[in-house]
Amino acid sequence: MRGSNGREALVPALGIEMPAAELLREEEPEVDFTGPPPWGWRKAQESRSLRAEIRVLAKAKNAVILAHNYQLPEVQEVADFVGDSLALAKNAQGAAARLVVFCGVHFMAESAKILNPEKQVLLPNLAAGCALADSITLESLLEWKARYPGYVVVTYINSSAEVKALSDICCTSANAVSVVRSVESRRVLFTPDRNLGRWVAKQVPEKEVVVYDGACPTHDVLRGVSVGRSRSSHPEAVIIAHPECREDVLAMADEVCSTSGMIDAVARHPEAKTFIVATEWSLVYQLKKRYPDREFVLADGCLGCRLHCPYMKMIDLEQVKRSLWEEVFEIDVPPPIASGARRALERMMAVPRDR
Repeated sequence: MRGSNGREALVPALGIEMPAAELLREEEPEVDFTGPPPWGWRKAQESRSLRAEIRVLAKAKNAVILAHNYQLPEVQEVADFVGDSLALAKNAQGAAARLVVFCGVHFMAESAKILNPEKQVLLPNLAAGCALADSITLESLLEWKARYPGYVVVTYINSSAEVKALSDICCTSANAVSVVRSVESRRVLFTPDRNLGRWVAKQVPEKEVVVYDGACPTHDVLRGVSVGRSRSSHPEAVIIAHPECREDVLAMADEVCSTSGMIDAVARHPEAKTFIVATEWSLVYQLKKRYPDREFVLADGCLGCRLHCPYMKMIDLEQVKRSLWEEVFEIDVPPPIASGARRALERMMAVPRDR
């Protein structure tokens, strides 16, 4: 099968008579945002053709395609489910599919495999890592736990399976506050994101929260003064920010929430016409799809699109197609590690979102 590129060869090879175009959604809303160059380069017809081929493959192979909100817009369009880490973890667990193609980064595909040990989980590009997840290792967590005996370890989902397995419970940005509130202990070690951890600690003053010194470089680069420039140009705008941003940015925000929470936040401000978005730029695609009558401004008033995650842009349509066609690259987690990590993830999933 390697090397076949044409839909004409693809469909008969899989025994499918249905034209590939018929597998695309009947109504695809036009969104005037495919991303800044060079990430929005593909022509609409070329993208549509590739997505049609991918949908044929997904149907033939009984596969579900998951895409994070930070993926390229064209990848979001071909996915069965688009969302944040918490939503996608639940989608992976609930999908009645043999294959799970995870368009995100390595720790997300790893979590999907942990929650679905009987399914084949594929990551279209093994280079799609996460600088935040890399900031904490098994060794550094062991050292940290030794320094703070008796503390409950709450680990952000942006972490390796090994780190999750050593943790008491995981969280996402969508339920971090609720998770910390849910633990019985008053003493908590929060890892690895310091910005999210500090924000959570302020929401839960009754707990003693010790925060690990890791950060997402995509969010950590943003400064309040840059957001202020955007606000000066749009004084009536509502600012929505991801809690991985620095404290000075979060202090300016009207809403602090996960990526999916940001989408919901727009509905809570029906009077607002403009929103300043302090997170990775690809979320704007979903926002424009859901709210075509609103204006969304990237928070970085300096360069306009500095909030760019290179890891989240390592998967494109060609790689999704190859992943399905050749069933690469399979993610696996050793059973002893998977068992501990599954416990921490399932505890996380039992806690509701913060809002």
